[in-house]
Amino acid sequence: METKLKMVYWKGEKFWVGKLLEYPDIMTQGKTLKELEENMKEAYMLMTMEDVPEDHKVKELTLAV
Repeated sequence: METKLKMVYWKGEKFWVGKLLEYPDIMTQGKTLKELEENMKEAYMLMTMEDVPEDHKVKELTLAV
């Protein structure tokens, strides 16, 4: 399964910093832009999929709001 997310990022004084638009509570940093991207992927998996077994199933739901 592949998920595409948008990351907002900027160069701070010492590190690249980023957060996910879809999950603004997920924020991380890296010494390089590549490290930031790797850290963001790891942070996303820890925050959203940590307790989901590897052999899980996916089903799309439609909600009327």
